[in-house]
Amino acid sequence: MLKKRIIPCLDIKDGTTVKGINFEGLRNAGDPIELAKKYENEGADELVFLDITATIEERKTFVELVKNIAKELSIPFTVGGGISSVEDVRKLLEAGADKISVNSSAVKNPQLVSDLAKQFGSQCVVVAIDTKFVNGDDWVFVKGGREITTLKTLDWAKEAEKLGAGEILLTSMDGDGTKNGFDIRITKLVSDHINIPVIASGGAGNTEDFETVFNNTKATGALAASVFHFGEINISNLKEDLKFNKITVR
Repeated sequence: MLKKRIIPCLDIKDGTTVKGINFEGLRNAGDPIELAKKYENEGADELVFLDITATIEERKTFVELVKNIAKELSIPFTVGGGISSVEDVRKLLEAGADKISVNSSAVKNPQLVSDLAKQFGSQCVVVAIDTKFVNGDDWVFVKGGREITTLKTLDWAKEAEKLGAGEILLTSMDGDGTKNGFDIRITKLVSDHINIPVIASGGAGNTEDFETVFNNTKATGALAASVFHFGEINISNLKEDLKFNKITVR
């Protein structure tokens, strides 16, 4: 059985870490390099760095910032935001990223997922899915959660796996930043129906939320931001609690 991973997420806007609720109302959460070092010291298994306005503003992820963060880390490091080509990914991997995350660009051009998997290997390709329950179904949203698509969440997750994605980062927009717990229903639905790892994201508020998502879904990772950024949960303590409750963590 895959050991469960605890993954802090650094949402970056204009070079600063930010955090909102339901993808809106962003507030400053600190310096990304300092936070990255702090999380590695606390025992984070991986980090995710998302340049959250890169797609909307049609510019590329901050390659220089990726270089600076990568210099400080020895744990795996995923980067996303504004990635739309093989060349974009090559630059980010050369800057020190271990994996890349594609979202809007993969929906717009699914062939990109296959191209990246062929060029760099599936283990390098994370397809991020922002999902929201609307009118009785789960739909994929793009452009930082601003635009609904015609894709149903489970269908797109299955398609991403077929295209060569090595992992799905599944963010519940309904749960994002609310601290009401991970969205167990959608996480279970997706993780039950695909064979690649699923990272649950959106809604973590306390240690029990991590236990619940690991005990009730097949998610192999749980990602959170504000509870780590604002000191509400210490990663080292969280992992001790999970071990105490018979959840195998890295």
